[in-house]
Amino acid sequence: MAKNLEFKGQFQSLDGLYPKLSDLNAIHHETVHQIDTYFHIKHVKDAPTSEACEPRLKLREAKGWSEGWLIYYERPNQEGSRYSQYQLCEIADPGSLKSLLTVALGIKTIVKKQRDIWMFNHTRIHLDTVTDLGRFVELETVFRGQTEAEAIQEHQHIKTVLHLDAVDPIAVSYSDLVIQKS
Repeated sequence: MAKNLEFKGQFQSLDGLYPKLSDLNAIHHETVHQIDTYFHIKHVKDAPTSEACEPRLKLREAKGWSEGWLIYYERPNQEGSRYSQYQLCEIADPGSLKSLLTVALGIKTIVKKQRDIWMFNHTRIHLDTVTDLGRFVELETVFRGQTEAEAIQEHQHIKTVLHLDAVDPIAVSYSDLVIQKS
């Protein structure tokens, strides 16, 4: 499975991050309106995960996209930066797959958000406005073409420039927050 280093924190306003993204020389990639449908799953047999990692399966769709993405990931619910392992599969007909997975597994919850995506080297910086939850920043430093030490250094550099160490970290997924709120 692919691996990244993630961080998530909540903000009252994301406006103060835009000048810091400029200082970082981050590149704006796109702004999308995403719908993530999470499905009920149990731990996958023989999957190499620890008890601290909760497996999640979601189908991601976005306005303006004809395709979707099926995303399976395992990430511990812990505050601060943490490792995530994931697999992605592009889906040509997300509506049909959503119907199938709904019947087979059942919908756990749905998360709707506007995501402003910025890039800095191997890190995706997401400025998210999540329906009924608020505003968040999420970092995903992807382990690809660099050592683990280099990835950690890049991740920490971004946290420092964006002053994320002063933010209360969120330990759980948006899906968990939506479920807690309902």
